[in-house]
Amino acid sequence: MLAAVSTARPSSSPLATPALRDRGDACPGTLRLHAADDGALARVRVPGGVLSVRQARVLADAALRLGDGELHLTSRGNVQLRGLQEECGGELAGLLDAAGLLPSPGHERVRNIVASPLSGLDGSGERDVRSWLSALDAALCASEAARGLSGRFLFALDDGRGDVSSLGADVTVRATADGGALLGLGSAREVLRVAGDDAPQAALLAAEAFLEFAGRAGERVWRIEELGACSAELRTDVRRRLAESAIDCSLDRGDGATTGGPPPGVVGTALSVHAPLGRLTTAQWQELADVAPLELRLTPWRGIVVPTPGTTGPGRGSALSRLAATGLVTDDSSPWLGVGACIGRPGCGKSRADVRADAARTLATASRSRLPLYWSGCERRCGRPGGDHVDVVAAPEGVYRLAGPEVAGQPRTTEVSDLTHLATALAAITS
Repeated sequence: MLAAVSTARPSSSPLATPALRDRGDACPGTLRLHAADDGALARVRVPGGVLSVRQARVLADAALRLGDGELHLTSRGNVQLRGLQEECGGELAGLLDAAGLLPSPGHERVRNIVASPLSGLDGSGERDVRSWLSALDAALCASEAARGLSGRFLFALDDGRGDVSSLGADVTVRATADGGALLGLGSAREVLRVAGDDAPQAALLAAEAFLEFAGRAGERVWRIEELGACSAELRTDVRRRLAESAIDCSLDRGDGATTGGPPPGVVGTALSVHAPLGRLTTAQWQELADVAPLELRLTPWRGIVVPTPGTTGPGRGSALSRLAATGLVTDDSSPWLGVGACIGRPGCGKSRADVRADAARTLATASRSRLPLYWSGCERRCGRPGGDHVDVVAAPEGVYRLAGPEVAGQPRTTEVSDLTHLATALAAITS
């Protein structure tokens, strides 16, 4: 699967374009749909990626009746429905509300929370973060100020194993062995140590402090990294807010050790599968719901974890075989685990190529790359991961431009006009 992002601030790619701030935050949600070339698009926030089986079935029904019949996983463990019919917004909102997926309409686009998907399931990590997730989501929905957050602002709740703390979130809470937590802002190495019980409230206060700080600066910034050198001043503001709320904190140094996402297969008391390019048919989704006793956990690596408490080893093996038969990845040697892509043509009018089809065609002939690959139809590179990876970007001239990690301060780039030459180009970039 796509590799975890390093805790260091990711370097800019020569294929990137700067973020525009000449209009309001246009990040889609479920109450404000986005008009795409293949129909309307809805992005359903799923805090921590946790869906009950009933909620999962509601999403499948919505995709089948109102959309293109597929469910698309995002790099934040959310779900996108595409190809939605005109004027279906009210019906979709009603379905989601009845299923408990729309607890606060005013906050629906800001409930961006990723959490360690294997927390409490495999014996790793320092604590089960489910209580943090419930508390943070409730506090977020109760905060009037939090409605002002951008739809891009991200919280991460890490159980101590270092998986989601590496995803470049704006506010990261990481459990520690002594029962405490480290509160991180953006990619800064300096963190604030707080008591574990205070962690969810501290995370919300940090987000509210960011909104106040950005407002005083008079600039339209949506993410903490955009503050640059001013992030140190924000940390001072956060410490003040914590003190005013009687939350003790101290300055500490973050742990840079990270792990990737869950490998496919049986992991602890759960099943883990990967959806190629993050796309699932309703048949695949329904099979997941059928084998899940209680819930699904969507991962930021476009995978799904199915907790199976009380299920025997043979039972888990049988369930995994059922999922593999639908085309979901259950083998950790699959080359699909290192490949991601934006929607491309025909869904996006800005895309210069059908990048998903090209990625699949290339995967059939090329050996697995040492680094993850992310295919983009244009320089915006929507949904791309952070950390070391190779950007494969469609260019106007009918070629693909490849850019790998920097060496000696210089990015490695090349162009290919024939996909059969991609393996050779990748070998040169990743060596």
